[in-house]
Amino acid sequence: MPTVTQRTALYAGSFDPVTNGHIDVVRQAAGLVDKLVLAIGVHPGKTPLFGVEERIAMLEQTCGPVARKAGCELACITFSGLVVDAARKARAALLIRGLRDATDFDYEMQMAGMNGAMAPKIQTVFLPASPAVRPITATLVRQIAAMGGDVSGFVPAPVAARLKKKFKG
Repeated sequence: MPTVTQRTALYAGSFDPVTNGHIDVVRQAAGLVDKLVLAIGVHPGKTPLFGVEERIAMLEQTCGPVARKAGCELACITFSGLVVDAARKARAALLIRGLRDATDFDYEMQMAGMNGAMAPKIQTVFLPASPAVRPITATLVRQIAAMGGDVSGFVPAPVAARLKKKFKG
């Protein structure tokens, strides 16, 4: 009798902060795999708004219930090198990428080609963003929050509260 192997996917991003767009991709991906690894890119030259621990907490709080509802195990990791190396380390067979528009598609196709050349056994899966979340980017969310705007339509409530607190003082 053949053994069933766990299908693992890796979804990488800065998640600074977690947006409704990220959650949309997680919801779709969690329906496709047994385990979803959310990989937070950490780069020495960048200064994120939220620290790694805060981003992990936001991901677990907002994406954990989504994954559990789909019957998918969720893990959060950090990485500082190539995404394919993070995927290998996580034993992921799939790289999940969300697409909002044609600009995303063009860029992601180039990335998928390069990743495929470096790691032929790891496939890239593109998931289209739902119409309601297509315009959302973490960069725009940070800018709106920094200027005192209401981001509650773009991020989960716990993230909106963290953003409000971050920009209060």
